[in-house]
Amino acid sequence: MRYLGIDLGSKTIGLSMSDETLTIASAYKTIFFDNEDYTSTISDIMDIVKENNIKKIVMGLPKNMNNTLGERALITLEYKKMLEKALNTEIIMMDERFTSVISNNVLIEADLSRKKRKKKVDSVAAQIILQSYLDKEKNSGRE
Repeated sequence: MRYLGIDLGSKTIGLSMSDETLTIASAYKTIFFDNEDYTSTISDIMDIVKENNIKKIVMGLPKNMNNTLGERALITLEYKKMLEKALNTEIIMMDERFTSVISNNVLIEADLSRKKRKKKVDSVAAQIILQSYLDKEKNSGRE
């Protein structure tokens, strides 16, 4: 059993996956698609869920800095509905503020060129989203 992390963009979806112990999230891949053609990605996500025994999806919710939901957040929630319709998998929303900044900083520290960072930033952001959820879930079990 594994969890899948998703960072939804307007042209890419960054994916991460947990290990089977639900302890560590790793960047998995980035799906590229035509601008805002989210429907085209559903079958790819369905295949990944089936092939990897995904039991839960953790999706980043891009809230505004004042904690309100803007246009990107509403698009993300619509995508969540599309995934729920296609899959029989629980989808959890996680606040994703700062994940792209953090992932860019991690990739800069790893000395990746701007071109290589652009290809990896979304999956690393998904990794941060999923790892945050795994840590939160693990810590809530201790209390």
